[in-house]
Amino acid sequence: MTADHRRPTGPADAIMRTYTEPEVASLLDELHERGRKFGLIWPALATDRVVDGRVLVRFGATPASTVLNLLAILRHYDKAEAPCDS
Repeated sequence: MTADHRRPTGPADAIMRTYTEPEVASLLDELHERGRKFGLIWPALATDRVVDGRVLVRFGATPASTVLNLLAILRHYDKAEAPCDS
């Protein structure tokens, strides 16, 4: 994820070239787990291929940045729903 967590990660962001297929696969596992809570289920979601140094996801040939952005949203809502310690 980018340093500015409020800005979505773009497919051309330099950081996207640093993710390996196993790392993206791990992010997909997290997306499956977190998304299930919200009724978001993608049974065929998996890594697809590497194009120009970036991992694509089998989700309509989606860039992995889409996965990062979806996870950022789900993580935000998980934190927002967490009970406050007082």
